[in-house]
Amino acid sequence: MTLSTAQIRQKFIDYFKRHGHQPVASSSLVPADDPTLLFTNAGMNQFKDLFLGAEKRSYTRATSSQRCVRAGGKHNDLENVGYTARHHTFFEMMGNFSFGDYFKHQAIEFAWNFLTQELGLAKEKLLVTVFSDDDEAFDIWENHIGVPKEKIIRISTSDNFWSMGDTGPCGPCSEIFYDHGDHIWGGPPGTAEEDGDRFIEIWNLVFMQYNKQEDGTMAPLPKPSIDTGMGLERISAIIQNVHSNYEIDLFQNLIKASAQLVGASDLDNKSLRVIADHIRSCSFLICDGVMPGNEGRGYVLRRIIRRAVRHGYKLGAKDIFFYKLVDALTSEMGEAYPELADQKPVIEKVLRVEEEQFSKTLARGMTMLNDVLRDLEGNEVPGEIVFKLYDTYGFPADLTADVAREQDYTIDEAGFEASMQQQRKRAQQASNFGANYNSQLTTEHVTEFTGYTDEQGEGRILEIIRENEFSDSLNSGEEGVLLLDNTPFYAEAGGQTGDKGVLKIGDSEFVVSDTKKMGNAFAHYGKANGPVSKGDKAEASIDASNRAAIKKNHSATHLLHAALREVLGDHVTQKGSLVDAERMRFDFSHFEALTGHQVTQIEKRVNEEIRANHTLTTELMELDEAKASGAMALFGEKYDEKVRVVKMGPFSIELCGGTHVKQTGEIGLFKIVSESGIASGVRRLEAITGEAAVSYVQQQQQLLSEIGSLLKSDVSGISNRIGQIQAHQKELEKALAAAKQKLASQQGADMLGQAVEINGVKVLVSKLDGVEAKALRGMVDDLKNRIGEGVVVLGVSGENKVNLIAGVTKGLTANVKAGELVNFLAKQVGGKGGGRPDMAQAGGDQPENLGTALDSVNAWLSDKL
Repeated sequence: MTLSTAQIRQKFIDYFKRHGHQPVASSSLVPADDPTLLFTNAGMNQFKDLFLGAEKRSYTRATSSQRCVRAGGKHNDLENVGYTARHHTFFEMMGNFSFGDYFKHQAIEFAWNFLTQELGLAKEKLLVTVFSDDDEAFDIWENHIGVPKEKIIRISTSDNFWSMGDTGPCGPCSEIFYDHGDHIWGGPPGTAEEDGDRFIEIWNLVFMQYNKQEDGTMAPLPKPSIDTGMGLERISAIIQNVHSNYEIDLFQNLIKASAQLVGASDLDNKSLRVIADHIRSCSFLICDGVMPGNEGRGYVLRRIIRRAVRHGYKLGAKDIFFYKLVDALTSEMGEAYPELADQKPVIEKVLRVEEEQFSKTLARGMTMLNDVLRDLEGNEVPGEIVFKLYDTYGFPADLTADVAREQDYTIDEAGFEASMQQQRKRAQQASNFGANYNSQLTTEHVTEFTGYTDEQGEGRILEIIRENEFSDSLNSGEEGVLLLDNTPFYAEAGGQTGDKGVLKIGDSEFVVSDTKKMGNAFAHYGKANGPVSKGDKAEASIDASNRAAIKKNHSATHLLHAALREVLGDHVTQKGSLVDAERMRFDFSHFEALTGHQVTQIEKRVNEEIRANHTLTTELMELDEAKASGAMALFGEKYDEKVRVVKMGPFSIELCGGTHVKQTGEIGLFKIVSESGIASGVRRLEAITGEAAVSYVQQQQQLLSEIGSLLKSDVSGISNRIGQIQAHQKELEKALAAAKQKLASQQGADMLGQAVEINGVKVLVSKLDGVEAKALRGMVDDLKNRIGEGVVVLGVSGENKVNLIAGVTKGLTANVKAGELVNFLAKQVGGKGGGRPDMAQAGGDQPENLGTALDSVNAWLSDKL
């Protein structure tokens, strides 16, 4: 009985467990505390500190099946996936490790016995390599294991000498190869034909016995160690008697699931291999906390997702499909990796959102790229085109290269990078815009803020700014900025807008329209009604009603943040906010749009905490103490060593320097008015509170009443009434469609007299007017039935649009393919098409050429019939 991939994995672990090895779970694909690696790419990564002697564990022997990704950075197999038999973005590396315990003799014996005894591989199908100077390993293979010397190959290159880096642990390797047979081209390692597929490496044994010094000398390690790696997919292919990794049970099941989702029938299609490979890497990366993004690991994940989606649509996928494969993957690998099953809902959601976003631009981007390739002179896609596809449609350069390669083109990578550099410069320049006093003027003055407790106060004017320059005075009617030594006016910070109000200066007034920070001073922006001089005393009064509305909205953001985390999950973090007197805006991390039910839940929880009427408490703490207490820091806020902690009962605790209500009941009513996405993985909620929320609800109620009046229904019956209207509309549309179909059928019957014979075959070609594209297929089916044996071609033109359809009766499809015919016509009207041999459709954007195209049908058919 052939072993499954899952059984081989378990057999490996069980074998080494019987021989004293500690089974160790696979580590995350995101390497822990290792800045040298983008992703975990080998089984030994999690044991690096053990080999270096920097870590001690309770065992000296270990075994694992480590999940690995090679799709970015130094180790990148992405472009080869789908085109070769053994390249993957994700693979499993099984290994056994010795940390100063056993060495070469036992490592070789373990490997040979597992392959030949546990898995039952024929010894004559195996050959091995050793490093050219490693006489000890050669002797073990020949005299202890019994491998014929002609099947022990000495290799002098770095392929058989491993090192962790320029210095540190290193040592010779011994590799085990499997011979797939002389019916496959290729030669043994070390020969000119070694790149062929006949001899495949299945296990690499690394003998760590030296410590490489900076001067290049090799000092013996006090405790020589063993690091081995055997690809699960490769050994499974051998055990299951197939040549390609993609033919093993695990991949075949994923390929079949992929084919079913996209409607493909050819299971050997390279695109299905790509999809089956990519669902593994994408799912496990998300499982390990990586989210699609525009840089680093997130960008690599996004590239893989988009490559898979593109191949799915290339196969004919009509709708989003990729996320649906997580279920099949969990069935295959969930038992070995329980975290995959645990994270299944999150993985599906992330993939679905990313696929939906990319699908919106994929078709347009592909149209542009295909147009470029069709008209391209030479065989290289210009860098500026590659950049435009990236910038406009989100096509990574390697995705464009992937599509281009399928049609024997390359891309101008240097030109693409040059365009990217220009964009970075433009972005830097664009970020330096808008004059503001804060960025152009500085001051050493310090303002004491009294507004936490007071709405009025008295201060002295420290500085006056007029027309972006320091001044001693302002004249009546002039706009400017006043800096005070004391003020109750809150300066914009942490998303909360600055206060408005009035500064009374003798007989003059300065109407404050905004307050901002200038260093440690508070800058009051406004207009003078009467003369104002530096050094004058000012009686400050904030707009109390404006401040009250701001406080309600600001306190509501804290409750909203806590409610979001309670309803959606702990992954939610604040990404920005704006709080003014009219409304509040809150940006947060989340991977998909909120449902109506979730919005309702969030609203309900916030209003429950408002009605609980919690007393707000504030406390100054050391920053580390505050964080230890569970206080959440706000996005973009800078904190001193002493921070202000705002608590709202047991529900919310945050670091915040803003102004707040005294009790949550003061907020009144909280109402969410919009939810939207503003960036990948970032959502935005806008909400109102207090009187604004009450007014909003009243307006909505009035609107519902007016709608009910128009529909002749009370408010409670509006939904049913709309349903009735929609059902009636559908009936009318159905009746109209049937009438149009009947009219089209009659028109088709009237056309039968236009049919001509070509070599004894009836051919009907006609240009139609006033017929919808949806009706063409029915017309062709009807005409084919009426014509008997023949070919039907119909064309309809509209404004900047052409629709073509070709039908061939089944007895003629051996000589005439509808797809070939319709594509022949489509090229003449600026389009393309496809379909079955007996029915195919096409579109185009050159209606002026339709008549000429239809006139060419008879000549084309004469060569086929």
